Amino acid sequence: MRAGLKWMFLIIGTTIGAGYASGRELWQFFGHESGLAIVLFVIFFTISCFVIMNVSYQRKSTHYLPVLRDIVGARLTKIYDVMIFLYLFTTTVVMIAGSGATGQAFNFSYWWGIVIIVIALIVLFMKDINGLLSMNQFVLPLLLGGLLYILLLFTFDQDLALFSHWHEQRNWTAAFPFTALNILPLIAVLGAIGNKVTSKQEIWIACIGSGATLGVISYVYNNSLIQIADEILLYEIPLFAILKGYPFEILIFMSILLWFAIFTTAAAGVLGLVTRIQDFLNLPLSLLVILILVTMIPLTTLGFSTLISYIYPVYGILNLYVLTRLLLFPIWNKMERTK
Repeated sequence: MRAGLKWMFLIIGTTIGAGYASGRELWQFFGHESGLAIVLFVIFFTISCFVIMNVSYQRKSTHYLPVLRDIVGARLTKIYDVMIFLYLFTTTVVMIAGSGATGQAFNFSYWWGIVIIVIALIVLFMKDINGLLSMNQFVLPLLLGGLLYILLLFTFDQDLALFSHWHEQRNWTAAFPFTALNILPLIAVLGAIGNKVTSKQEIWIACIGSGATLGVISYVYNNSLIQIADEILLYEIPLFAILKGYPFEILIFMSILLWFAIFTTAAAGVLGLVTRIQDFLNLPLSLLVILILVTMIPLTTLGFSTLISYIYPVYGILNLYVLTRLLLFPIWNKMERTK
């Protein structure tokens, strides 16, 4: 159970980043008439996580390439290898930019937020991958609990109905690109821990637990965002529109949690990148982290919401093939063996 929860928090930490925790990513894909889309997302996400972790466990992999080869096939491995690398790179840039945007909400310099997260990432990876796993087990229960508490508080304060629009579900297709968007980083991160998973029970706990947790939070969060739809355009971070009527102390608390959500996903992205690069360059992990982060900093000037609005939908569509392979993996795998 403990090991399963460790991987569950790693999966959630990879998924809940600046885009998700801020509400910007959810609003980009879901919004009105999306209850069924979120249910489908839970099903697709749980299946995808199980396939990725199971392949990683069987391969005892230390980076994502062997897992990727099994999922997309030998012909497309090189294309998706480059695509995963670019995805991890660009989304980690989004996380770093998100740290800058969080600082701006309190009238701090955008660059102070950038510097703080870069230094924190370097310090984290001085302890190798164990530093990331330990941090996730401590930070994520607090983050998930705090986020769910605020969303439920907003729901009850505004007397919102959670299931009043179930007859309106025209946006159900959003489940496909949204799930696809979150698949590539999971291949990268879960592919790096295959040699550390010891049983299939861990895999079941991690996959079902992460899918159910993200499903509940996504549904309540999306329902809250629908109520403030007219105000979202005025906020870089939609979560702050929900918090505007609450005491300043709650705003501070949630901003800290939002920053940690950004940090956990940035750390997962960096993990995927450096474990792949180590296959080519035999350099210490901490040195590779520094080199990668230095190249990312100039790109953060594009801005947080701009990066999400352009990058996320594009990757969501491009990853649909990977999602299809994962959902139909038993069939693909059987076909490959019979050739």
